[in-house]
Amino acid sequence: MNAKINNEYADVAQVLSAYYDGLYYGDTAILEEVFHPDAHYATVSGGDLLHLDMKSYFPIVQARQSPESLEEPYGYILESIEFAGPAVASARMRSSMLEKHFIDFLTMINLDGRWRIISKVFHYELQEPTDSNGGK
Repeated sequence: MNAKINNEYADVAQVLSAYYDGLYYGDTAILEEVFHPDAHYATVSGGDLLHLDMKSYFPIVQARQSPESLEEPYGYILESIEFAGPAVASARMRSSMLEKHFIDFLTMINLDGRWRIISKVFHYELQEPTDSNGGK
């Protein structure tokens, strides 16, 4: 049983790594692999509900400058992965990019032996600007 749990954890963590890669590199081909086509994207961090489907979300990613092209540091923190049976998991991740600090809550499903993100609900806060001397 432990080996199976470790394998599932590793499989989910691998999808989450690819998810971050897709965001960091602005690569919607990667994002199309990790998101289920019917996935939902939602936040209220801007004050109003922003709710998108993947057909609306991917063009936004394609149109913006990627964190890689802006020479932002690569990195995320995978805070947790929890399983609710063999085909449902949730994850909490933190990252900073595009002048924002993000906390992502990602719900995942396993269909046909493949983990994919079915919902992304997130919060962001704006990063505090730094002066040219590296201070705040």
